[in-house]
Amino acid sequence: MSTTTARPAADAGTRVPARASAAPLRGNAPERKRTAWLAAAVVVLVLMAGASLAVGARDVPLGTVWQALAAFDPANGDHAVVQARIPRTLLGLLAGGALGLAGAAMQGVARNPLADPGIIGVNAGAALAVVTGIYVFGVTGFSGYIWFAFIGAATAAVLVYLIASLGREGATPVKLALAGAALSAGLSSLMNVILVSSQDTLDRFRFWQVGGIAGRDWSVLLPGLPFLAAGALIVLLSGRILNSLALGDDTARGLGQRVGAARAVTALGIVLLCGTATALAGPIGFVGLVVPHAVRFLTGPDYRWILPFSLVAAPALLLAADIIGRVVLLPGEVPAGIMTALVGAPVFVWLIRRGKGAGL
Repeated sequence: MSTTTARPAADAGTRVPARASAAPLRGNAPERKRTAWLAAAVVVLVLMAGASLAVGARDVPLGTVWQALAAFDPANGDHAVVQARIPRTLLGLLAGGALGLAGAAMQGVARNPLADPGIIGVNAGAALAVVTGIYVFGVTGFSGYIWFAFIGAATAAVLVYLIASLGREGATPVKLALAGAALSAGLSSLMNVILVSSQDTLDRFRFWQVGGIAGRDWSVLLPGLPFLAAGALIVLLSGRILNSLALGDDTARGLGQRVGAARAVTALGIVLLCGTATALAGPIGFVGLVVPHAVRFLTGPDYRWILPFSLVAAPALLLAADIIGRVVLLPGEVPAGIMTALVGAPVFVWLIRRGKGAGL
């Protein structure tokens, strides 16, 4: 009797460690898979950045691109071409990353799968401010547009939040969407009044309005870096907050989350990212809308992974759109803002058709 009872105990003792050792492996498998996908996305982004420096009206071999970066020779024409494309490529990386991060965070804050910079009036506020700068103050260059666009985007976002905060329930997702749509319509109407009355303002404004990363230099890019860095830091640290908000305001409060403060802080990061990206590159659509949905197929609903994936995937999409726009109508170019719409619209329709897996 004693021997027969001891054997099952011994067997159980040998089996339990096997289960205990297997459980962590199963638990860590999704993390390793996500990390591998994120590493692959980084590789794609590096390739897109290299292609952005090499491809255009004058193609440059990748070996020459590396030489131009490592040992620039002013007398070499190919090196000069590469150097001229560096601000454009860097702007694509920064603006794309900002739009991807802001789009993902905006969808989490608003609990609205169709949220993008337009839903909180960022694009309309920035556009009206730029038109005002051109019409009233005679601003003519991108270095001047950036400050007006940023102020307009930030002001519009604050107004939307204040309007949505009125009432007992505060800034709920539905109220944010309605306030943003209403304000966008009003601001767009005011902008059109100015454009209709001034042909010169319309001629200057339309080059910024289509959205793109061409024609910008270091004087446009450098002033936006502090705002982008601050906004990215705020949003990247908000992954747990967004996960709580996704469960609903009541559940988030039950978990100890201060919903109003959490939403306001995250919204500040969104405004910094959206406002600066819109100011630098114009209103570029679909990047902040499509990319967060696409990466959910790889990450699931966890914003701690959605945010870094969006940070990497969005600039790769923007650079790819810009590269295609350079070569599709040589010797001319199609602005990146138009290409992202052409690429993003069918991709978004496809995502909707597959929708349930991405949380649509």
